[in-house]
Order: sequence, then structure tokens, then C-alpha cells
Amino acid sequence: MKRVLYFDCSEDIAKLYAEAEGLSDIVPELELHIGEPSEAELLELLGGCTGVLNGHTKMSEGLMTVCSDLRVIVFLGTGVASYVDMDAAAARGIAVHRIAGYGNRTIAEHALMLMLAGVRKLTCLDRDLRAGKWQPDGGFELEGKTLGIVGLGGVGRTMAAFGAALGMRVIAWNRSGVPDGVACEAVDIDTVMAESDVVSLHVDLVAETRGIIDRRRLELMRPHAVLVNTARGALVDEAALAELLQAGQIGHAALDVYGTEPLPADSPFRDLDNVTLTPHAAWVSPEATTRLLRMGLEQLRDALAALE
Repeated sequence: MKRVLYFDCSEDIAKLYAEAEGLSDIVPELELHIGEPSEAELLELLGGCTGVLNGHTKMSEGLMTVCSDLRVIVFLGTGVASYVDMDAAAARGIAVHRIAGYGNRTIAEHALMLMLAGVRKLTCLDRDLRAGKWQPDGGFELEGKTLGIVGLGGVGRTMAAFGAALGMRVIAWNRSGVPDGVACEAVDIDTVMAESDVVSLHVDLVAETRGIIDRRRLELMRPHAVLVNTARGALVDEAALAELLQAGQIGHAALDVYGTEPLPADSPFRDLDNVTLTPHAAWVSPEATTRLLRMGLEQLRDALAALE
């Protein structure tokens, strides 16, 4: 019998796995390791494994070299290239799968929340009030304003629908063009940056998009505009963004993702009043987590069956 392991399972996901109907029947032989293993523990855990679920753990070339039985990795998310050495896996005949689409609604709702928080200065108002400062400041209305979207996958399309429902003009740039049926105007990415009152990022991180929101494009933004990022931190020149926020050349940034995670203690974003921060939480909801786990288990089951 093949050995199959979910090696960095959290206690919350383990509870969900045990309680959600039918999940434990998809890959009955699956073993769970609760917690985040050290590199030494991971080497020991993966011994003899044919297939694994990986939630958020780096898998290097050296690790895969040692794991001679490993044939299938299912990464529970979309950003697999940030965690798994894809070239090393391919060279060793290890099939690597990612899970997409599980959190479209949850992530888009979080982006909507960040947009509203940034526009209405919610975190500043909350912080000031807790400090004893009573100074109402309402920001601006969204109806009639322009929402610019970079990337029209499932999350971006949902965000476009939210913007339209709020009465916003929605403009968008997508690497492969704007799909039919999306309520938005197709424009180039510089137009998105220059004409939007809110820019929301929803593009995948690949070689072509790394650093795509560079200093030049950030400088195109309106002084009151809000930048929302629930995609990947490495899409953005973070040093330039911090400088422009501090100088008041960009109104607000509402960020859920960062180039280095967890966010370093010395990050300039922590000290800026015109920044709203959340800890890569956009994808987290019971509904999205259940879909993610179910889709991951089904992918693992099918990949293992293909080996037979």
C-alpha cells in the first residue's frame, strides 16, 4: 500500500477533516501530521511517501533528492512555485499539482473589505478612537468612481461584479484579454493605474508578472487612490510603494500579502497610518477551506490512481 501524508496540517484543518462529511473517505489511507515540521522532521516524515499534501512548506531540491519514493505533490493553494522547486520535481518525475478556484468568493470578499477600509479610512479611525482621539473622517463614496482590476481570474471576475454592483466604473487588464461576460472595460495596465480610484490586484505570480507594479506604474496612481493586494506581494515594488505612501503620492494601501511572510518587524508598512494590513488571511473561511481540502484530496486520489 502506498504511504500518503499531509505533513503540515493545522489543528483547525484536522478538525474540519474529521467532521466534514465524506472528506476522510476520499483518500482513506491518508496520514495527518499536525503542526509545522522542522527540516529534519520533514525528512523523516517523508520517508517512504508516494504522495503528499503540502499546505505551506518549502520543498527544496535537496529534500526531493532524498525522498526517492515520492511521486505526487499536491499543494493546497495556487502559489506552488513559491514553495516547491518545480524544476527539481520535474527532473525526478514528481508530479506537482496546485488547487485553484476554491476561494474565489472568500478572497474577493476580503478584497472588497480592504477596499472599503482603505477608502473610508476604517483602520485609522479605529486606531485613533481607541487612543482617545475623536476626529471623524469619512473618505469618499464609491458610486461613480473607477475600480481598476489587474487580473481577471475567478477572484478578479468576482471583484469586478462587486464593483459594478456598487455603481463603479470597472476597468481591467488581463494577460490573456478580458473574458466575455465580465462587466468591465478592457484597458492597458498603465490606464488601470492612472485612471482608477481603487486598484485591486488579482493576477497570478509568474515570471512575467513579478514586479509588474513597479515604481513607474505606482507613480501613475492618483494621490487619493487606494491600492488593494490580495494576490502576491512580489507583484509590487514594496520599497517604492512605502516611499510613495509616506510622501502622500498614493492615498492608501490595503495589503494582505507581502514579499516576505510573515511581515518583518521592521517593515515600513507597520509605521504608516495610510496602510491597512491583514496577515495573508483573504483565503481563510470555513467554506473556502472545506473546498480547498476536498479539491486537494480529490486531486491526490486521482494522481495516485494514475500511477497504477
